[in-house]
Amino acid sequence: MEGDEGNRDQSSREEWTLLFWTTLAVVVPVIITLWCSVQRSKRKIHMKDFFRKSKHGWHCTDLFNKPTYCCVCQQHILQGAFCDCCGVCADETCLRRADRSLVCKEIMAPSQTDGTLEHHWVRGNVPLCSVCAVCKEQCGNQPKLCDFRCVWCQTTVHDDCKPSLSDGERCELGEFRSLIIPPHYLHLVNKLRRRHPDEYSKLASACGSGWTPVLVLANTRSGNNMGEALLGEFRTILNPVQVFDLSELPPSKALQLCTLLPPGSVRVLVCGGDGTVGWVLDAIDTMKLKVKDCVFLHYDLHCPNRWKVQVASKGLYFRKPKVLSMNNYFSVGPDALMALNFHTHREKTPSFFSSRIINKAVYFMYGTKDCLVQECKDLDKRIELELDGERVALPSLEGIIVCNIGYWGGGCRLWEGMGDEPYPPTRLDDGLLEVVGVFGSFHCAQIQVKMANPVRLGQAHTVRLVLKTSRMPMQVDGEPWAQGPCTITITHKTEAFMLYHSAEQTDDDDESSISEAESSAPHDSPKPAGPASARA
Repeated sequence: MEGDEGNRDQSSREEWTLLFWTTLAVVVPVIITLWCSVQRSKRKIHMKDFFRKSKHGWHCTDLFNKPTYCCVCQQHILQGAFCDCCGVCADETCLRRADRSLVCKEIMAPSQTDGTLEHHWVRGNVPLCSVCAVCKEQCGNQPKLCDFRCVWCQTTVHDDCKPSLSDGERCELGEFRSLIIPPHYLHLVNKLRRRHPDEYSKLASACGSGWTPVLVLANTRSGNNMGEALLGEFRTILNPVQVFDLSELPPSKALQLCTLLPPGSVRVLVCGGDGTVGWVLDAIDTMKLKVKDCVFLHYDLHCPNRWKVQVASKGLYFRKPKVLSMNNYFSVGPDALMALNFHTHREKTPSFFSSRIINKAVYFMYGTKDCLVQECKDLDKRIELELDGERVALPSLEGIIVCNIGYWGGGCRLWEGMGDEPYPPTRLDDGLLEVVGVFGSFHCAQIQVKMANPVRLGQAHTVRLVLKTSRMPMQVDGEPWAQGPCTITITHKTEAFMLYHSAEQTDDDDESSISEAESSAPHDSPKPAGPASARA
């Protein structure tokens, strides 16, 4: 008996030890992430005025991710600030000297006498595994501030090899020259007396025949707050004037740059959530801009449908209905409730939502709460559904989801479900919407891990929902709100050319389709990048 009690005590101690270390492994990273976020926010507030007046794009960091040397005092530094446009690094004591003495990337500047751009060299802190353009040996492998990098063409060269460069000081903008707006182009545009698309086309001829500049628009509040790092990467490669933070200015102002470029030559890259993509597409429609069509598909030309969501509140007959644009999905029910709760708290404390782990934990908390409370139960008694004018009898549901694309909820193939039942095929350009129902938050989680199928309610060209009583959470492309009694009508709006993610072709898809697509697509085509959105 004493031996059995000893074994139970030993087992109990082992369980508590395992629980302790598991809790520690989860809690400690969260605490460290929150502490770093708070310290970073304090430092930003302290240096905000200085950064606002500076011509550099300074960003503070608690720890550089590689051996880094101050460009002023040339000493090794662990923390400090760096410019995400030109790559200059400095510790906090040398920051103001660096800002005065070191020139940043100029977004607009005259060219040389021969019409070319001059190299803009920054010494030290070259990228890892960089190779000298002269001797082809590795650069930046000495433990000191050494070697040079051009901030435009990204060419790296040793200190001793720099005088031997074959092209001298002539910069060709590197491998991304077809995407970059050269500073001398904007200089010439600024000097034009007559600003007309024909004049822009003449100036663009000097940039090369395949010149298709790209504009990068990112919402730094989307996802796990990695948008700033992403924007920094693009500012390093492109002209900083091509990169915009949508949390600081709306797409309508960012896209004004398109009016200074040849019509139909511009590509727009949107980095953010589903709502961000719709925001930018609406701005393009409103401004009637002509952007470069760039679509690559598995089968044929890909042109996804866009839809108009009209919300007419009950009893407000003299008020104009709210009109939204839908690119991906509309939903009412538990998933919209979780999105609404998450959105509300993120707006109040954005610095808290700085980690993917925290974001997922918050979503899990709200999903678990809804499983217990069931705020959206008896939806079938509160709402009516019509598909192409025909009333659909609803089972006992908590949510309805209307999809334009095959993916939902972080990559789940909602219409397909477990894949064990026959279902009509879906396309992004067939003018049809897929409508499904869910029984609750737990059912949504089961669908995401392929443990359950959705309630397939049908496909339609026009979807009409009538919310008869009470308020319900709703969302369009990740933008949630609480809605009272109303009538919602979803109809076709237009199409939009955009990049598409090649990962949709799975291993079990027809190999002949892959071969056909590969043979018909150009070999130098960029790989597609996401159905209607690219996340930050």
